[in-house]
Amino acid sequence: MTTDIPRYYPERRLPPYSYVPGLAPHPATDPRGHSFGQHEPPTEPLDETSYASNATYLYAIDLFNHGYYWEAHEAWEALWHAAGRSGTTASFLKGLIKLAAAGVKAREGRASGVRQHAKRAAELLRGGASKIKNDPRMFGLPLVRLIKTTERIASEAEQHAGEGTPNGTRTLPIQLQLLTRRAR
Repeated sequence: MTTDIPRYYPERRLPPYSYVPGLAPHPATDPRGHSFGQHEPPTEPLDETSYASNATYLYAIDLFNHGYYWEAHEAWEALWHAAGRSGTTASFLKGLIKLAAAGVKAREGRASGVRQHAKRAAELLRGGASKIKNDPRMFGLPLVRLIKTTERIASEAEQHAGEGTPNGTRTLPIQLQLLTRRAR
């Protein structure tokens, strides 16, 4: 874990390892997994007025920023289910899920997976951008910048996947940063 990356939900510890298929025990199904036998706390639906206090959302950002891509994917997926799996909020969350999946593929050394997931993430996030008015943020994230970075990750997939060999420390060149709303 890099200590100079800010935490949005420091009340919850990060896992002891980032799951990469083939390199570590599956977190939930393997008895040696870091989350085996644990149950996640209930997930509050993501809402534009309360995202800054949504523990699952904030923790998922922490997980992603610290390279726990599979774990971030799982947390955002819980929010996606809570959002009913359709609509603007669900599409935004699905975009983050796909971006996290690109991180998993980068760690697996699979450039085609990075490209495919990052490209789909950008498409889903772009759909959310078309729905916002007067504010370039969605759930505190700078959406236009997020889309551009995600598109760049897709176009440079080979660069982010290494030589095709798994590497549990490989990271995507992106850090999610919540922006506070300006007083109006």
